[in-house]
Amino acid sequence: MKVFLYLAAAVLVCNGIEGLLLPGWREHRGPEKLMSWFSRVRRYPITSHKIIDPNEDCFLVTSEEGELFFKSPSDEPVVCGIYMITDPDKRIQVIFNYLDVPCENGGLVAWVDGWELNGQVWPADSWDDDRVLESCDKRPQRKLVSRQNAALIQYRVPARGKGFAVTIRHLRNARPCNVMLFGAEGVYTLRNHGVTGNCSLIAVSPATVRVLDLNVGQSAKRGALLDIETGTIHHCSKRGLTDHVDIGGASGLDHTKMEIYDSICGLDSTEAYRPAFIACEDTVVRLVSSGNYQNSITLGFEPLPLEHYEHADLICGLNDM
Repeated sequence: MKVFLYLAAAVLVCNGIEGLLLPGWREHRGPEKLMSWFSRVRRYPITSHKIIDPNEDCFLVTSEEGELFFKSPSDEPVVCGIYMITDPDKRIQVIFNYLDVPCENGGLVAWVDGWELNGQVWPADSWDDDRVLESCDKRPQRKLVSRQNAALIQYRVPARGKGFAVTIRHLRNARPCNVMLFGAEGVYTLRNHGVTGNCSLIAVSPATVRVLDLNVGQSAKRGALLDIETGTIHHCSKRGLTDHVDIGGASGLDHTKMEIYDSICGLDSTEAYRPAFIACEDTVVRLVSSGNYQNSITLGFEPLPLEHYEHADLICGLNDM
């Protein structure tokens, strides 16, 4: 059952960092760097109409459709965020029903087509200025639709009684490329659809990753009718092969800074003989495509058991110690 997830104030205990968009934004990390911040939130029943209480919901994570209302209780310039996420094969649509946020005292509401946390953005590979829309005084007239299954509204309303209301809807995404996982469990497929560029799958938690099916750098868009299985080829990026899959992790949302456990390619319909144990704040799989091949990889994700942390295949941040 879909639920609202509230980021507990008790976990916001460490050093903060300036946010990407709004001055004054602070996000903090809990003491367990390897544990997902999703695992440290409180869970409550949801309703289709929700009034945001900034004392409880300043950092609100929701996987639910419906209406959200915010009215500022004070003139303090507090910056908050609504983190929205849905199923991997869907996108997020936001409609501002009204917006009464004065510009003159520093009020601002920002739509972000993706997520921002601790100064890092996702999906970093495809980030551009069109992913951010800032508003005050006047509400956006058009429907705002994300390119992937996660989006964000950051807001600062330093005027008592002022605020905004939004309606959130989830739309089908026929060709997902970048996917954020709501927990690290399930089977997922990444495809490039024959297009040049990178696609990524990020689980905001440590995870066990098992390759179930691999077809990368083998099936040409035009060419042989029969592809011969090569088995899984390892260290493909070091071999200079243009199309490959990087498996690893990162200490934040910016997966362009990921630490790589292995880079694989080839054609292999047999499940990998062993999974990869990734003990990082975020587990990342990135499909790099030249556009010459129809690439795909199917993966099984499970939470990383605590007994595997110490002997994981990749523990992020060891080189920084």
